[in-house]
Amino acid sequence: MKKDLLSIGDLNSAEIDSILKLSQQLKKNKNKFAKSLSGKTLALIFQKPSNRTRVSFEVGMYQLGGNSLYLSPQEINLGVRETIGDVSRTISRYVDGIVLRTFEHKNCLDMATSASVPVINGLSDYSHPCQALADLFTIKEKLKTLKKVTLAYVGDGNNVCNSLLFAAAKTGMDISVATPKGYAPTDEVVKSSQAAAKVSGGRITISEDPFSAVKDAQVVYTDVWASMGQEEEINKRKVIFKDFQINTKLLSNATENVLVMHCLPAHRGEEITDEVMESKNSIVFDQAENRMHVQKAILIKLLGKNQRFL
Repeated sequence: MKKDLLSIGDLNSAEIDSILKLSQQLKKNKNKFAKSLSGKTLALIFQKPSNRTRVSFEVGMYQLGGNSLYLSPQEINLGVRETIGDVSRTISRYVDGIVLRTFEHKNCLDMATSASVPVINGLSDYSHPCQALADLFTIKEKLKTLKKVTLAYVGDGNNVCNSLLFAAAKTGMDISVATPKGYAPTDEVVKSSQAAAKVSGGRITISEDPFSAVKDAQVVYTDVWASMGQEEEINKRKVIFKDFQINTKLLSNATENVLVMHCLPAHRGEEITDEVMESKNSIVFDQAENRMHVQKAILIKLLGKNQRFL
């Protein structure tokens, strides 16, 4: 039976741990699984532009011995030229897996329902699971553990924030989220992640105070204030989010060796300063690299011979 990856919330802690362990092996020796996906083809259906997601999946698939096929918005025109159901059922006859980078999370759900091959969410307005798994891998790589690590997320309660809440809750991390009023993650996401945190021993805090959120944090994370599709709101958001910038003043409230993370692309001088981006505390480009190692692990587990997460 095929398995999809649409949200971190779909994975249990053992599955997450299994992905991270395989990612570590892949990063240590990229040739170890060089032919594991030989003869396999991955379709990349993108409604949004991409740097890291496209390049990391294409290069990762190549390193595993497989092929990738990029389908741009103009080629597919998903839901307009053809229905999502028709596209996914047709593409499934040609390829072994699909990565969908889309605006609405419902598109991921609909494609997974119709496709007969695994569907991976390359980004939606609700979730960014590949990014969050790479974030977990990066934090564990730096701090050697995830249990009770203190993570602060400052900014918009968006798809990345949602995924980090689920990721932290599933792995026993303590996460503190600070957003401006009206920009917090949804009650549904918070309640679901809190339920998972009770099982793992993690703790979740939601507030509107960035200085409180980063107090004694080992990791501080941010993302753009306006995501793709929200460009018309950027001027308004610059005013609303101005006190939520990751800068040296804010970081002075965190631990001395705090790690700074950003999923990129970054709008330097807005959500994060140049000084912080280029500081010794910044690990944003380690994150970017680790996208490929983690996604290779995901591909092996979804498209490989055994097709299982554990």
